Amino acid sequence: MRIDLPEQSVCLLLGRRVIVQAFLRWSEKAGAGDRSKAATALAQAYVQSTLPQDRQDSAYDAMTFLLDDPSPKVRLALAETLAHSPLAPRPIIFALAEDQPDIACTVIIHSPVLRETDLVDLVGNGAAITRAIIAARPRLDAGACAALAEIGDILELSILLENASARITPFTLRRIAERHAQHAEIRDLLLERDDLPADVRYAIVGHVGAALAASSLVCHAMQPARLSAVIRDASDAATVLIAGDVSGEALPLLAEHLRANGDLTPAFLMNVLCSGKLAFFAQAMSNLSGLEERQVRSILVTGRHHAMKALFQSTGLFGPVLDIFMEATLLWREVANVPYANPVAELSSGLLAKFSDKAGDATMRELMHMVEKMQMAQQRDRARSLTTTLVAQAA
Repeated sequence: MRIDLPEQSVCLLLGRRVIVQAFLRWSEKAGAGDRSKAATALAQAYVQSTLPQDRQDSAYDAMTFLLDDPSPKVRLALAETLAHSPLAPRPIIFALAEDQPDIACTVIIHSPVLRETDLVDLVGNGAAITRAIIAARPRLDAGACAALAEIGDILELSILLENASARITPFTLRRIAERHAQHAEIRDLLLERDDLPADVRYAIVGHVGAALAASSLVCHAMQPARLSAVIRDASDAATVLIAGDVSGEALPLLAEHLRANGDLTPAFLMNVLCSGKLAFFAQAMSNLSGLEERQVRSILVTGRHHAMKALFQSTGLFGPVLDIFMEATLLWREVANVPYANPVAELSSGLLAKFSDKAGDATMRELMHMVEKMQMAQQRDRARSLTTTLVAQAA
């Protein structure tokens, strides 16, 4: 029996109940172009027609046979026809997704029948190009994103982070940072995200500092001691900014992350307090003292002298350092409700006036040095603002 499949409509073909055996005999003699047309026709009939079950099964068997066709053109025709249909047979779609990249790309990007578990399997078993294609899939499921975060390389993860519709969870962002934050491209893409967890943003600051310290250009421009101080100051300033931006559940997470890394030092806490990041300061005090955050906040805002002293002592602050924190808290209370006041400037000036000549040990000197730098930064900002105003008026 001779079958001239490309010239006949598939409905007529299936209407004659052509068995798969006849199709196989025909395909052995047909050229790649005709087999490609047959693949398109079979796939269209399968997803567009309401066929009796036996005929639907025959079409399915024929398409399964075409999965092993030696011509990529035939398999591509099958993929392009089935890729967008929700009625496409999942086993065939999954097989096409494991084919060579130009064929797999079509179904991986578009097929609605691929499940999250399918994509996770493809991430685990596929090559780098397969993972890159998956990373670009619109509305990529959270599980597939997490799988990519675990084994993906720089290219795949860069594509994933640039995929605005991908459902990337905070856990996935954290894992990407843990594995690849030392790479500048990944760091930049992570830092551009508004949903980046605060503790991840803080960790990236450390990687940026390490990258600067390792830069030959920077190392030749500065002495090691100066470079270390500049990087430390920049990292502290960045961390303070991060602490001021977090809220809700991110506050305790960041505080715990900093404590675990040993970064909730007196100097950092004073920087946070003097900068007016009171929500994070209260959370940090809660973390260090073991008291509830609302109780800590109440003590800081309205607590009596002995309650404040007990709170700070429970965090390990004693002696002159304790006195500075007590004074700083009282100064904040005084200026917080004063109209048009500059709390940061008022607080730094007040602390310097009272403690600048009492900075005896290293911790005290570090605290007062930090406060003095904040005062100078405030003065510089004020001068810049005044200059900008004068220039605008002169124009």
